[in-house]
Amino acid sequence: MANIASLLKSEISRIARKEIRAETQALKKASAQYRSDIATLKRRLSEQDRLIARLKKSKPAAAATETGEEAPQRRFRADGFASLRKKLGLSAADMGKLLGVSLQTIYHWEKGQSKPRASQLQGIAEVRKLGKRGAAARLAEA
Repeated sequence: MANIASLLKSEISRIARKEIRAETQALKKASAQYRSDIATLKRRLSEQDRLIARLKKSKPAAAATETGEEAPQRRFRADGFASLRKKLGLSAADMGKLLGVSLQTIYHWEKGQSKPRASQLQGIAEVRKLGKRGAAARLAEA
C-alpha cells in the first residue's frame, strides 16, 4: 500500500510541476512583453521631452517676431571669433579698434572668459562681412 501511495504522490507532484511550469512560462512571456512595451514607451517619452524642449527654445524667437520686434538672434563662439580675427589678419588691438572695445576685452572674448553684449554682437556681424581689404580700409578711417 505504501508503494501505491508513494507512486500516487510522485505522479501528483509531477503533474503539478508540469502545470505550474506551463503557467509560469506564460507569465514569463507576458512579463517580457510588458518590459519591452515599457522600454518603448520610455523611448517615446524621452523623444517627446526633447521635442518639447526644442519647441520651448524656438518659441521666444517666434513671440518676438509676432510683436513686431525684428531682432535677429546672434550666436557667439570664442574660437570662431579668434579664427575671424586671424582670417582678417588683424591683431587683437586692431580688432578692438574696429569694434570699439579694448585689447583686453578681445582677449577675454577669445578665451571664453566673457561674452560680448548684443550691441557688440552686431558690430562683430558687420566685421564678419568685411574682407581683409575692407577691414584695413575701416582701420585707416578710424
